[in-house]
Amino acid sequence: MSDHELAPATEPGADSHGDGGVEDRSIEASLGRRVRTLRTSRGMSVSGLAERAGLSRAMMSKIENAQTSCSLTSIAQIAEALDVPVSTLFRDAQVERPAAYTPSGTGTRINGRGTRHNHIYELLGSFRGQGDVASGPHIEPVLVTLHDRSEIHPRFQHPGTELLYMLEGEMTYRHQDTDYHMRPGDALLLDGEAVHGPVELTELPIRFLAITAYPQ
Repeated sequence: MSDHELAPATEPGADSHGDGGVEDRSIEASLGRRVRTLRTSRGMSVSGLAERAGLSRAMMSKIENAQTSCSLTSIAQIAEALDVPVSTLFRDAQVERPAAYTPSGTGTRINGRGTRHNHIYELLGSFRGQGDVASGPHIEPVLVTLHDRSEIHPRFQHPGTELLYMLEGEMTYRHQDTDYHMRPGDALLLDGEAVHGPVELTELPIRFLAITAYPQ
């Protein structure tokens, strides 16, 4: 490079170490925007937040402008000063969020009580063990179709919370000692630890969604 040539300008906070730097800058920029938004919504100045967090004004300004990497200790201090959980500061960060798409008729058939009575259970998706979702409850949506007015009705009992949503037909569904007459559009949210299941199939075919959130 000659004396008259200038090096390309580098934006504040930019990293020259390849793709990894781009990702870090994105997280830092997201953190900075979030801190600034929370600070201004509380009517606090940069100096005021810095003082409450035990940081210098210069450091707080650099954090808000993504010009520095913030230590975990500093992040915790800022969160405490803003009176929010640490996770709130990263709410806008670009992280992988899973989705499960199941085209019509392609759900996985699963065996359960009642399958031998021409009751069909179709698993529509599952998030178990995928990314951040693994830290939350295991969600299991099942499409249930009942074709046979059998004298024997399956009863269920399991951990977690279950939501039933009627799509077609009519039935009486019992949860513990209470019966509910379910029609299309009706919903029933229940504690899965109590014994539950259909007791009378009034109008066939019957189709309903059963969405269960199992605890970790």
